[in-house]
Amino acid sequence: MPAPASALPVSATPAGSVFMIGPKPEGIAVDPVTGLVAVGLHAPDSVALTDRDGRLVRRVPLPAAPRHLRFAAPGGPLVAPAEAARRLVLVDVPGREIAAEVPVGRQPHDAVAIGSRYFVGNELSDSVSVIEGDRVVATLAAPQQPGGLAADGMLAVIGVRSRKLQVYDAVALQPLASAAAGVEPTHVVWAADRLYVADTQGEAVLVFSTQPRPELIGRVALAGAPYGLALDAQRKHLWVTLTASSTLVELDVSTPATRKLAMLPAVRQPNGVAVDPATGTVYVTGTAAGELQVIKPPAG
Repeated sequence: MPAPASALPVSATPAGSVFMIGPKPEGIAVDPVTGLVAVGLHAPDSVALTDRDGRLVRRVPLPAAPRHLRFAAPGGPLVAPAEAARRLVLVDVPGREIAAEVPVGRQPHDAVAIGSRYFVGNELSDSVSVIEGDRVVATLAAPQQPGGLAADGMLAVIGVRSRKLQVYDAVALQPLASAAAGVEPTHVVWAADRLYVADTQGEAVLVFSTQPRPELIGRVALAGAPYGLALDAQRKHLWVTLTASSTLVELDVSTPATRKLAMLPAVRQPNGVAVDPATGTVYVTGTAAGELQVIKPPAG
């Protein structure tokens, strides 16, 4: 996947609180049940688990560093694509240990759970591995250089090099429809009947309707190389990191007329962002300096 923009040293104090977390943090996810925040780290390759306030609880070694993390369901397991090891790793969150490792394709970049299946985008294999139990049961052709994945009963995959958004039937394991997706799309989130795509080189968030097929219905210009995306479905807010300017943007996605609510100073090189659906707290990884930013919502 093309690298996010390289950020200059920050000139503004980051919003909220900032903690040192470890080398090159990037993938990040929050479990609303345990309150644990999972952060992917490099050298040593691992996942750091913190509490909601950013205090370290434990580190879990991984066979390779992840650039994406997510919880398959509230309470876990944590889904960690270990890119260099070509494995999908499932971490038992209560036990804080690896529960399973499944070999997949070259450079597994992102993964989602749909029902009992896991779907893993293999960036250098142009494929999606479909996992049931502890084995791959199918391999789907993906748009060239699959980057971000999203799910809502169906599966959406961004093809970075092909500049395409592809939607699949997650039960029949068949492609349904595709659409052009900007200049250089990297990440995607699914919100009810809409998909939001970070067009990093195009400096925008693209808004797609999903029915009856993906169709571009809006574009929010965001100068600064938008990259990380995190949806707060309960509050209908979308958080976007701008890696070139070390900025965090809050968007209102309650209607198709997406609008900006706030722009906050972030830690340097904010490659990853996640939100706690239980509290609305936002977590940002500062990849350049090994930082974790914690932004709690205002009281009331």
